[in-house]
Amino acid sequence: MRTATTTGTQPHAAHVADTHDLIRVQGARVNNLKDVAVEIPKRRLTVFTGVSGSGKSSLVFATIAAESQRLINETYSAFVQGFMPTLSRPEVDLLEGLTTAIIVDQERMGANPRSTVGTATDANAMLRILFSRLGTPHIGPPTAFSFNVPTRKASGVMSTEKAGGRVEKNVVRDVVYMGGMCPRCEGMGSVSDFDLTALYDEGKSLAEGALTIPGYSMDGWYGRIFSGAGFDMDKPIAKYTKKEMHDLLYKEPTKIKVEGINLTYEGVIPKIQKSMLSKDVDAMQPHIRAFVERAITFQPCPECAGTRLSPEARSSKIQGKNIADLCAMQISDLADWVRKLDEPSVAPLLAGLQHLLDSFSDIGLGYLSLDRPAGTLSGGEAQRTKMIRHLGSSLTDVTYVFDEPTIGLHPHDIERMNGLLLQLRDKGNTVLVVEHKPEAIAIADHVVDLGPGAGTEGGVVCFEGTVEQLRASDTITGRHLDDRATLKGSVRPSSGALEVRGASTHNLQDVDVDVPLGVLCVLTGVAGSGKSSLIHGSVAGREGVVVIDQGAIRGSRRSNPATYTGLLEPIRKAFAKANGVKPALFSSNSEGACPTCNGAGVIFTELGVMATVESVCEECEGRRFQASVLEYTLGGRNIAEVLAMSVAQAQEFFGAGEARTPAAHTILDRLADVGLGYLTLGQPLTTLSGGERQRLKLATQMAEKGNVYVLDEPTTGLHLADVEQLLGLLDRLVDDELSVIVIEHHQAVMAHADWIIDLGPGAGHDGGRIVFEGTPADLVAARSTLTGEHLAAYVGS
Repeated sequence: MRTATTTGTQPHAAHVADTHDLIRVQGARVNNLKDVAVEIPKRRLTVFTGVSGSGKSSLVFATIAAESQRLINETYSAFVQGFMPTLSRPEVDLLEGLTTAIIVDQERMGANPRSTVGTATDANAMLRILFSRLGTPHIGPPTAFSFNVPTRKASGVMSTEKAGGRVEKNVVRDVVYMGGMCPRCEGMGSVSDFDLTALYDEGKSLAEGALTIPGYSMDGWYGRIFSGAGFDMDKPIAKYTKKEMHDLLYKEPTKIKVEGINLTYEGVIPKIQKSMLSKDVDAMQPHIRAFVERAITFQPCPECAGTRLSPEARSSKIQGKNIADLCAMQISDLADWVRKLDEPSVAPLLAGLQHLLDSFSDIGLGYLSLDRPAGTLSGGEAQRTKMIRHLGSSLTDVTYVFDEPTIGLHPHDIERMNGLLLQLRDKGNTVLVVEHKPEAIAIADHVVDLGPGAGTEGGVVCFEGTVEQLRASDTITGRHLDDRATLKGSVRPSSGALEVRGASTHNLQDVDVDVPLGVLCVLTGVAGSGKSSLIHGSVAGREGVVVIDQGAIRGSRRSNPATYTGLLEPIRKAFAKANGVKPALFSSNSEGACPTCNGAGVIFTELGVMATVESVCEECEGRRFQASVLEYTLGGRNIAEVLAMSVAQAQEFFGAGEARTPAAHTILDRLADVGLGYLTLGQPLTTLSGGERQRLKLATQMAEKGNVYVLDEPTTGLHLADVEQLLGLLDRLVDDELSVIVIEHHQAVMAHADWIIDLGPGAGHDGGRIVFEGTPADLVAARSTLTGEHLAAYVGS
């Protein structure tokens, strides 16, 4: 067993006892916190540890950071606050010593398809100014190079006095392009092609439901609008004239009057483009996403070749390159290009752009390009991209709050991330980090460990002190801090191979590889080496392949583990059968809902510009159901009592006796398998931690029919003590004659693999090649790659 070492941070630890520089929390009761009291040293790096669901995020984000933001909002006038989101005060008795909180979390960078890495970090804004000053030919102001500003031409007017005093007017002197948007694709970079057979059933009339577009029911206003627009509601689509088909599909917005009300009719295709295609695919509701993927194909715009820019914007160049060329370059290469520019007239701009681009490389994102859509970044990439704007900030004495900044990072890259966190601290800031990785915990000046368990078993501060004191403590984190895996004595033989030939997605360089089947295969490599490109470009989409990625779970406060996993359906049917009534009565979103709170369990009271007050519904006492519904029981329990059970309790309840429900028990077993046995069935999804949401998704998608499971960093959000349970789950999947492919950076998962495929050697165009294939033992023995070196150090070889 090796002992982790800390970097040179210990001099700071001596100042922890200075009671004049503390953030004090007393009586915190947000989510599962149990009257937590803690003192956090300012201008130090404090790491919050504990099992997933122990209350780390509730303390750091929902209490400390939330109250800081609320207090800042209150400094604005009532008028300004009216335009800001209302924030309620966290449930806490005392919060002292707060400073301005800057949250750098894992939330994806927005679902706007117009947002790119360049627009999200101001890099595009700087390039636009550069081209407006140095680009030749000169075509106008910075907006002339923006794909988000429509192209408009403004004619300059010149008056000329001729001999004899006659004045010639309206002479065009020049033309100014106000925006750089490609007129064909309107700055989206792609054009859509509709499969008309997926929009309607030509054998039916509108009244018979010919339109197969989500939400287009003829029972409501849509039926009145189509009728008011002059369509014969009983005429089959197949019998429409050319004009009727054009009006149905493409008609421009037209004013109509329906039942005395002024409305607008618009063809279904432009309507779909505005209502559905204006959002990122990943942000769509599942049924809408399925429709879009079925009915619409996207092709690069033929006029701008996917650059989003008008011909004029692309005509202006600096040293032979236009702005689209630069945005398509790997950022590390772009930084080198900018470094060679010698233009004293724009020296401050070049210095700022240079620093920004170098920051990408410093943070391990030099492999990205500025034209990469922001919505395609992983949670870890998004968090590091947000971090960039703070690295050069002159602000001091603020509180930076990070949520697992090491997510998506190879062990080689974690050292660089640690350096950046220390850099923020050394400028005089308070840095709060929620983390599980021992390498990141090691640099802490102060550690706060929450637990001892998760959910109702957590919410207590188990330890406060230095890393060395944590290591000596008897907490679950202290006991597992120096855990090290051992290499397998023997590995499973493969039962076949999934052949990949000539893979060239993104940075992959014509890769040929055989991915073994019937075993646990782990894909490794530094961030940006091509792991996800190999999977999503060459493996996903094949028959029998189920991909469980890091996409966020979307759900409202009404969504909970029972609704998300489909567990509520067999439970409702069991209740209905036992009581001889309709299943809809046992849904708080349907007929059984409490009429006072509409099944929400709480009442929201709006107080204008002040925070919205949330109070438990007095009618149902937070149980969400009508009193009459709660009279129906199954196995002696009503539906509210069942939803208040933990997964482990529900397993026992639905496993035997009168309440025995095999369909429910199967889903509960999967939830327990991924370590969510403590989770309450009716707990709102909005209160789950990142790790809990990831594993909930894993449990749900494991039910899909397939024989090859692909998991993208399943250790995300997992405590050191939980990784062993995950490995047991992966083993069970393989033992059930399934093939498991895991993209992973955690050395314990690498050591447990039967086969490793390592990509690299670097990121971006420095990666994209297979640098090792073989067993973990062979990788450690060879030490020929960065992964091999780090795995060898981890297992102590």
